[in-house]
Amino acid sequence: MSDEEHHFESKADAGASKTYPQQAGTIRKNGYIVIKGRPCKVVEVSTSKTGKHGHAKCHFVAIDIFTSKKLEDIVPSSHNCDVPHVNRTDYQLIDISEDGFVSLLTDSGDTKDDLRLPTDENLLKQIKDGFAEGKDLVVSVMSAMGEEQICALKDIGPK
Repeated sequence: MSDEEHHFESKADAGASKTYPQQAGTIRKNGYIVIKGRPCKVVEVSTSKTGKHGHAKCHFVAIDIFTSKKLEDIVPSSHNCDVPHVNRTDYQLIDISEDGFVSLLTDSGDTKDDLRLPTDENLLKQIKDGFAEGKDLVVSVMSAMGEEQICALKDIGPK
């Protein structure tokens, strides 16, 4: 065909979507759903009967997994909803910096320094107190839709 070479500038990521579609009628309590652009954990689902114009509706009550705000949505049960890819990863806590960032050790031996301390007062106090006492702490980091946050803490004994 042609002998000229084509060079493409690639500015996109690998194309992995932050969400995947799932039929509203199949989403259950304790599952995940995107409401108003926020990843949420479903705490209550109720389904109404089909009405005069055909669609049964699902009423979702869910809590934002990062801000703990309560959100609600009503979707026809036959329609698709976005469901976030939610991952939990455990990291060992190495250090807490003065400006509220934590230094974590990954499984591969690298450090991860781009996470802030959690906003939850109780969890924040547990992490700071445990770190001050010199305990070996493992934090669970939840990530979804490009956001990450520390959501739990485990004590694996003294150093």
